Amino acid sequence: MGGRRALALGLMALIFTLFVPTMGLALSVFGVIVGIRDLRTLKKGGQPTGMATGAVLISSLAFILGGVTTGVQIYLGTELTAYTECLKGAGTVTAQTECSDALKSALETKLGMPWPANMPLPG
Repeated sequence: MGGRRALALGLMALIFTLFVPTMGLALSVFGVIVGIRDLRTLKKGGQPTGMATGAVLISSLAFILGGVTTGVQIYLGTELTAYTECLKGAGTVTAQTECSDALKSALETKLGMPWPANMPLPG
């Protein structure tokens, strides 16, 4: 196939990592495996390995991004869930602002440092 399958898996993994990190993580593992297998096959046949190399690189990037994103979601899961539940009951802009302030306070407590002033929070 010349690395097309691996490249498609790598690109799908990268896209899925942005929306569903754990699925992107799984696809990236398959992309790396298929890419390495294609690299070996192409090298033995004396064919160009550009697509397979790109696939391994993109899949590796998706794996790293997926791992970091999943780790952050697990580490901050309680705070993010509390924020989501707070927003469900927030019917006014003031209530939504209070939810954002509560999230900021929870993140500062969890991370052990003040939230940067120039970094916006949701809401």
